[in-house]
Amino acid sequence: MPKNTSYSLPKDSKAWQQAVDSIAALLPEDTNLQDFDALQSLPVFALIVVLPTQVSALDIHQYVQSWVDEQPSWHLVTVAEDTDASFVNITVSDTEPTAAYAQRLPFTHTQVYRYLLVPVTDTLMHPGKKTAAAHIIDDQLTARLRRDLTEEYNNTRSADSTGNINVVDCHILSVGHMLRTHKLACFDMDSTLIEQEVIVELAKTAGIGEEVEAITEAAMRGEIDFDESFAQRVALLKGTSTDVLDDICSRLTLSTGARTTISALKALGYHTVLVSGGFTYFARYIAEQLGIDEVHANALDIEEGEVTGHVQWPIVNGAKKAAIVEHTAERLGIEMSQVVCVGDGANDLPMMALADLGVAYHAKPIVQARADAAINVTGLEGTLYALGYPALAPTE
Repeated sequence: MPKNTSYSLPKDSKAWQQAVDSIAALLPEDTNLQDFDALQSLPVFALIVVLPTQVSALDIHQYVQSWVDEQPSWHLVTVAEDTDASFVNITVSDTEPTAAYAQRLPFTHTQVYRYLLVPVTDTLMHPGKKTAAAHIIDDQLTARLRRDLTEEYNNTRSADSTGNINVVDCHILSVGHMLRTHKLACFDMDSTLIEQEVIVELAKTAGIGEEVEAITEAAMRGEIDFDESFAQRVALLKGTSTDVLDDICSRLTLSTGARTTISALKALGYHTVLVSGGFTYFARYIAEQLGIDEVHANALDIEEGEVTGHVQWPIVNGAKKAAIVEHTAERLGIEMSQVVCVGDGANDLPMMALADLGVAYHAKPIVQARADAAINVTGLEGTLYALGYPALAPTE
C-alpha cells in the first residue's frame, strides 16, 4: 500500500509582498506597491534558486551574495519565510500502488532560496529590455553557480566520482509574477506530464518506428509542416488495435512531481487543463490519473476496435494550443495575466508566450531560451517554485 504524506504550501504571497514593502525607499517615490502592472515596469526581479538534496547542504547564500557583490548596480534582499501566511495542505503518495510507479518519489526533495534583486538607483525599464536583462542575469548567475557549486560538491566526493552536474535552477522573474494570484494552469502532456512521447510508443508497438522517425526528422528540417507530418504519422497507424492502445496506457509513467504539482495547484484553487498535440485516448487517461479538470487533444479515429488512420481536423498544433488557452481563460473569466503554461517543445511556445508565466520543463534549448523559467534539476513541482512558493515540507 502507498504511504500518504501531507505537505503544506502558503496560500498567498505575503512573503513576497513584505519583501517588496521593505524596499519602498529604493523605488521611485510615486510607486504604488499594490499595483502589480506598475511594478512590472520596474527592474525589480524575483530571484529563485533551487537545489536538489544532493547539494542542498552547500551554503548557497554565500555564492549568490558573492555574485551580487560584483554587480555594483544591484542590491540583494532575502525573502523571509511565509510564517504569516495562511496555508493549504496537500496529500500525495510516496509510492504509487501500481508496478509502473513503484518506488517512485512524489517529487524531488530540494531547498529553495528566494530573493529580490533591486537596482541601486530608481529607474524604469521597457518590458522588452527587462526581459532581455532577466535572461542575461539568468545566464550569468546560473553559469556562475553551476561552476562554483559543482566545484565544491566535487570536493566533498571521492576523487574517482567527480564530474560536472546540473546542480541548480535559477529563475529570474519580474516581481509581479510573484505577487499576482494565478488561477489557470495549462500543461502539455508528452514529456511534460508523462515521461513518454505517445506517438513514439505507438509507432514502436505497431512496428513502424523507423517510418515515423523519418517523418519526424523531415518535419524538424522544415521539409513538411507539423499538420502534414502529423497526418502522415497517423496514417501509418491504420489497423492498430485498441488492445495495443490500452497496453500503452498501462505503460505510461507520470513525470516525477506531476501528481504533487496538480494536487497542490488544485488545493490552491487553480483550474487545470491538459492541452496536447497527442491523442485524447491517452490524454483523458492521464487527466483522470491526475485529477485534471479538462482535456484538449487530437481525437484518435477508431472504428470496430481499430485505428482508421484518418485525422480529425483541426489538429491541435502550437497555434491551436494557444487559442485553446486563450478561449479557456475567456470562458472562465480569467485574465491572461493569471495564466501559467508549462511545456517542453516548440509547439508549446505560442501558449507560453500568451501566459503571464511560461515554464519550460526539461525542455529543448529553444524553449528554455524563450521561456520565463526553465526547470532542469527537479520534477514538475519546480513549477511551484517558479511561481514563488517555498520548498515543499512535510507537515508535523
